[in-house]
Amino acid sequence: MLGIISITSLVLTLYAFIDCARRDDSLINKLPKWGWLLLILLLAPFGAIAYVAIGRERGERGPRPPKRRILPPDDDPDFLRKL
Repeated sequence: MLGIISITSLVLTLYAFIDCARRDDSLINKLPKWGWLLLILLLAPFGAIAYVAIGRERGERGPRPPKRRILPPDDDPDFLRKL
């Protein structure tokens, strides 16, 4: 029983740390990214639980639009139409 709790705690802490480290700063709430990373490591597993519960944005913003690729003038159909 103690082994299951220990493994679950370790997995949750690793998940929260990696998720926080890879997440964009604009999608993290309440604390800066470095603050959450310290909290997750120093207060494991309670810091990980806090991060998952209140620290990350829930995706309310929706998917991000893809970045527009910059085309050279000879490959840009809009530019070529204007000629």
